[in-house]
Amino acid sequence: MSRAVQPDEELVELDAEAVRTWCARALDALGREREEIDAINVYPVADGDTGTNLYLTAEAAHQAVEAVFAASEPDTAETVRAMAHGALLGARGNSGTILAQLLRGMAAVLAGGRDGDHLARALAEASAAARQAVAHPVEGTVLTVAAAAAAGCAGGGTLADVAVRAHEGARTALEATPGQLDVLARAGVVDAGGRGLVAVLGALVETVSGRAPDREENATGATGGVRVLGDVRAVPAATGTCDGQAGPAYEVIYLLEAQDAAVDLLRARLDALGDSLVVVGGDGLWNVHVHVDDAGAAVEAGVEAGRPHRIRVTHFAADAAAGTGRGERAQRAVVAVVPGEGLAGLCAEAGATTVRSRPGEPPAGDELVEAIRRAHAREVVLLPNDTDLRQTAAAAAERARAEGIRVALIPTRAAVQGIAALAVHEPDRRFDEDVVAMTAAAGATRYAELAVAERQSFTSAGVCQAGDILGLIEGDVAVIGKDLTETARTVLDRMLSAGGELVTLVVADDTPPGLAPDLERHVRRGYLAVDTTTYHAGAGAPPLLIGVE
Repeated sequence: MSRAVQPDEELVELDAEAVRTWCARALDALGREREEIDAINVYPVADGDTGTNLYLTAEAAHQAVEAVFAASEPDTAETVRAMAHGALLGARGNSGTILAQLLRGMAAVLAGGRDGDHLARALAEASAAARQAVAHPVEGTVLTVAAAAAAGCAGGGTLADVAVRAHEGARTALEATPGQLDVLARAGVVDAGGRGLVAVLGALVETVSGRAPDREENATGATGGVRVLGDVRAVPAATGTCDGQAGPAYEVIYLLEAQDAAVDLLRARLDALGDSLVVVGGDGLWNVHVHVDDAGAAVEAGVEAGRPHRIRVTHFAADAAAGTGRGERAQRAVVAVVPGEGLAGLCAEAGATTVRSRPGEPPAGDELVEAIRRAHAREVVLLPNDTDLRQTAAAAAERARAEGIRVALIPTRAAVQGIAALAVHEPDRRFDEDVVAMTAAAGATRYAELAVAERQSFTSAGVCQAGDILGLIEGDVAVIGKDLTETARTVLDRMLSAGGELVTLVVADDTPPGLAPDLERHVRRGYLAVDTTTYHAGAGAPPLLIGVE
């Protein structure tokens, strides 16, 4: 545990232990205020998750700091870099991405000095870096609050004096945000992201001065010395935006490994595709956030720029259709793990919250828990769509249940089983009935996958050589071939020999374009009563997935 500053004790320098304490207190503060911040989230999208996104971002920063302390005795520079890097990796949503850039901007200065003057310069650098990361800065948001914090402590001073003035400047600016942004004034609230930043700065004040800022009751019963203007009025989320205008349907977030020049081109391309664009990071690693109508195009832009991973796609309209407003949970949601951005878009259109899985990079338990939280529902159906993820998914479900969310885990072993389950999902049914129907649909779907052997090895179908085409049925190698199309036909024939009414083909971007049409013709010629449906998985998926229902 980090050392606690005693009441009225002021630190002269922000040492490593103080940074550690600040991270812990910021996490605690955002945890206390998470629901209240979610409840006033109307900008840039009224999806009720700003508090949750800020909390998860702070949680990632805190975990990174604890990890460096567990491994060594870090100095201030190492600690603030760990804090910023953890936030970058774990940033969630528009607000979390901006918070990550604020911490990154502070770290660049605090790595060189620990006194009040350096803290003042760090806050100024943080504000500038965050504003630069946002494609189209808007006043009345967290950017305005960050700028006011920096202006409030300009000129430096003692560590505690700088922190207190920054917090007071931020709090004053936050109270003024409804006068700068019409959507806030209409809803009767202050900016949610700005309120989260005030909480983070309040934790800093307590860390360096030993005195917690005043936490007066506001109009909604929340604390923090920041008032809400009258009753919070519901702002319809069905539009996809906070101001009643039609807006992009999807939020797309991913980490990106890329060079600076490629990221400059990426910014221009994403800016043309949508809005709420924030790109933060540097030194080859970036966190990309954008709201778009074409989620696949946003991910493809990342693929062209470098190597995207930890891709998350959220469908705003799905939340609206489920009846969510700010802070109001939907009754039921589906969380699905999918291989490929094409399937992510498909599942999102069907109303699911998606988690991307790449070859050799299965999602961690924390990602599944975060996706369940992000679904923002009282009841969640979890589709892992991978045999190897079953234990991880079970542990994630237990963690979510401990938070009061009712979670049903359907042990889908392949993406085609998840598609079948999602096709029969009806949120208006009783939860148990819906889960039974989805489980039955998944269980009635036999699955297969075509893959390319990476090396010589022994399989249940014999010895394969590097480059051979492997046809796996229900997870076991059943066919070894040299040609992708011929192997696929053989696998299909074996599966349909036991009967079937519907064949589902899921093809990746790098699969030969003629494969799916050839297989569709093969089914039509040989199995007259069988229908065929083809989906495109996009990049990062196996060459071919087959489902037979």
